[in-house]
Order: sequence, then C-alpha cells, then structure tokens
Amino acid sequence: MTMTAPLRRRGLAALAAALAAPSLAMSQEAWPGRPVRIVIPFAPGGPIDTVGRLVSERLRERLGQPFIIDNRAGAGGSIGLRSVVQSAPDGYALVLTSSSLAILPAIYATLNFDPRTDLTPVSLVAEIATTIAVRANHRFATLQDMLAEARAKPGSVTYGTSGIGSSNHLSGALLAATARLDLVHVPYRGAAQAMNALYAGDVDLVFASTVETLGHAREGRARILAVTTTQRIPALPQVPAAIEIVPGYVAPNWFAIAAPRGLPAPVLARLSAELAQLATDPDFRARFATLGAEPLMSAPDILAARLAEDVPTWQRVAAEAGIRAE
Repeated sequence: MTMTAPLRRRGLAALAAALAAPSLAMSQEAWPGRPVRIVIPFAPGGPIDTVGRLVSERLRERLGQPFIIDNRAGAGGSIGLRSVVQSAPDGYALVLTSSSLAILPAIYATLNFDPRTDLTPVSLVAEIATTIAVRANHRFATLQDMLAEARAKPGSVTYGTSGIGSSNHLSGALLAATARLDLVHVPYRGAAQAMNALYAGDVDLVFASTVETLGHAREGRARILAVTTTQRIPALPQVPAAIEIVPGYVAPNWFAIAAPRGLPAPVLARLSAELAQLATDPDFRARFATLGAEPLMSAPDILAARLAEDVPTWQRVAAEAGIRAE
C-alpha cells in the first residue's frame, strides 16, 4: 500500500514533532543554557536597578550563565514590560519591576496588556519601604506636624515624587485620601530630581524609597517622618510606620520578577527555587538590609495574589484622585 501525499506530510510532521519534543524537554532541563536577559523598565541608578544587579550577580554565580540587566525605561515602565510580554516564553527574557506593575492598569487607558494575565508570575523579590521625608531643617519635625498644617491650611503642603503615576505618587495620593488631606503633588523626572527639589526648598516633603533617603538621613541632610509599610523597619527602628498615626494607611512598595505568559513549568520551578535559596544567604540579606529592603523571594502564587489584591486598590486610588498618565 502506498502512502498518499497528505498522509505522508502528516507522518513527517508527527515525526518532526516527536524528534523535537525530547529536544525541547532537554532545553528546559538544561536551563539556562545561554545568557538570560533581565529587563528593568526604569532608568539605571534607581533602587530597583541596585536590587536587580545584586540579584543578577548572585544568579550568575549559582547558575553559571550571565544574567544581563537591560534597562528599558519609559511610559511608567510599560515599554520595558511590553517587550517582555512580547518575548518568547523560554526563560531567557525576564522582567524585574516594581509595584508599578499593579499601578499601570490604573493609570493607562490603553495599556494593551494585563500584567495579571499576560505575564507568568515568578517571585516577589523584595519589599522596600517608601519613606515620607523632609529636609533636616524643615519645620515639620514629625508626621503629626505635617498632618496638622495640611488640615489647617488645605492645599499648602507640597510633596515631590519621581513622576506622575509612580508608586510614590500613588502613595501620596493614598495618604491624602486616607487622612482626608488636600496635598499638592509636584512630579519630577526621577527620584534624584525630587530630592534636589526638597533640598532647594521647592517642596515640603518627598515620597521616596529608603534607597534614596536612608543615606541622606544618616548624613543629617534629611529627616524621615514615617515609612508606609505595615510596621517599622529594622533599618529605621526609631521612625514610626505611618499607620501608627493614620489608621488604615499602608502603601506597599515591592519588587518582583515575572516572565512571558506560558513559561514552561520546569523553568519556572528552577528559577523560583534558585531565588528562594538567595533569601537564605546571610550576606545577601545583609546587603538588602543596607538598602532598607527585605528579601521575600516568594512562590509564584504569592505574587499572583498580590497583583490580584493591589490592582483594584490602585485603580480606586487613581480614579478618586483623577490620576492618569500623560
């Protein structure tokens, strides 16, 4: 019996698939077999860049392949994120991003992707405290001082951030909503510009991470009034969590790693396990502590749950404050 052309083509296709399957499995088992790109959707030099280089260095040491940082800034992080969403789900394109991952759907009307469904959650990497800081000689000695003046003179207190729609901006908007304040937001192009404006007296306070403010506070240039975490942090035990003064106010700021949707389960499991091991390294934890950050290295479902919780929160805050990306 002779094989017809369609059957022959189907047979050859099946043979090719059968031959390819072991090769694919081997490539997954051998991951990483070449350099891995970690997209950071922000400019170099910020806190997430510092954390990213620390993580990439340790992964290179453990896995024997370069983990190359690729800074792709713009549009609140959406440009870099989109490049990963559109990448092959083979484990060689990852994104290290911030809690802006949960903020983007709240401020961009045409984002064209949903971080909850178009990415594979890998791990919460760290929680890093957002601080509410003033220059050292400012009249606000405590957060209570700021609250009192803001209530007595609505619209008189200004705060600087790293930009419209940034996690710092939303943290300020959430404080204003929770404490029923009229605060004036002044956006800058990055945290460094916001800090310069603080020292120049252009704004009363800033919302910025410990990476930007901790060193300045230790040098006596800045005073940190509060942190926006659920409790005080080890790096600043004398500084109150804002929730101690403003009940219900917590503004989470976290870093996370994600991959394109459809990342093979063996690659996800390997990457997740390697990240979890980093969190047990005392030296790694100590280096995080100098940044005022706590390494988390969570399971993928923890990141998925965090996104599911935070996206609606920031959508509500952005809608109430009228925050939209320009």
